[in-house]
Amino acid sequence: MFFFSVFFMLIFILLAVAFFTLFERSVLGYIQFRSGPLSVGYLGVFQPFSDGLKLFSSEYYFLGFGNYLIYYFVPILGLMTSMIFWLLYPFFFNMVSFILGLLFFLCCSGLGVYFIMISGWSSNSAYSMLGCMRSVAQSISYEVCFFLIILCLVIYVESFNLIDFYFFQSYIWFFFLCFPLFFVFFSCCLAETNRTPFDFSEGESELVSGFNVEYSSFMFSLFFLSEYSNMMFISFFLVFLFFGGDLMSLIFFIKVLFFLFCFIWVRGSFPRYRYDKLMYMSWKCYLPLVLNYLIYFISLSIFIYYIFFSLLVLFL
Repeated sequence: MFFFSVFFMLIFILLAVAFFTLFERSVLGYIQFRSGPLSVGYLGVFQPFSDGLKLFSSEYYFLGFGNYLIYYFVPILGLMTSMIFWLLYPFFFNMVSFILGLLFFLCCSGLGVYFIMISGWSSNSAYSMLGCMRSVAQSISYEVCFFLIILCLVIYVESFNLIDFYFFQSYIWFFFLCFPLFFVFFSCCLAETNRTPFDFSEGESELVSGFNVEYSSFMFSLFFLSEYSNMMFISFFLVFLFFGGDLMSLIFFIKVLFFLFCFIWVRGSFPRYRYDKLMYMSWKCYLPLVLNYLIYFISLSIFIYYIFFSLLVLFL
């Protein structure tokens, strides 16, 4: 039953990615005062399937240079890694709970930058190489704050299990306990998923298309699927960490949809950040704030243990 559950979940994730692209194009159309995709089907419902058929059936250009084996296998491995994240989804009905789920997430989330780096290097192109170098610098910078924020919450909850975060937030969300930390985390999520205004690895205006400039047809669509799947999982993860995790409630999925809308909203509202400001914001602004919060959470945990043992000694 667990394998059937995972299989059907992955199928529905791929369908959700397809309709998420339709949602993004429609929202961007409203933001930019133009009509979105409305031609294919009723209100453009079949537009994602039309785009998928076009991508997978278009002509594929083979490289006359580069590292062929790595070049062809990296998009497949990138999509597999983005799908592996969804194994963290808690299955209440099968009594399956990933005890070290957050530790698994921390290990796997660092792999995404390697696929971007290797794909840019194996293409043997100056533009793709510049895109992958930017992505490596950006991911290293923002992964530090990203992981430290998760570590702050783990210290407070004292568990790597996502179900424990759900139980811990039964009465109050982490959003209210650490309000500034949430906005830093959301900004790091934008940087981790290479979304506007942090899309330096795909800077179309100066890098043509970034690290995937040499990819076309179904290879490009695999990168496309992995990016949007990561975005959906990060929205789910963000809601689970800061806004409770009641998976049996429709409100939970409405909150996930709202943060997916926020990803699109930011893309339609903000221009791309300047690269030196991006690095300055990570190392000079976010990192000191997150380190102060880390010290605060460690001190709070020690204080709670001190009070507990003092009361225990007093009563005994």
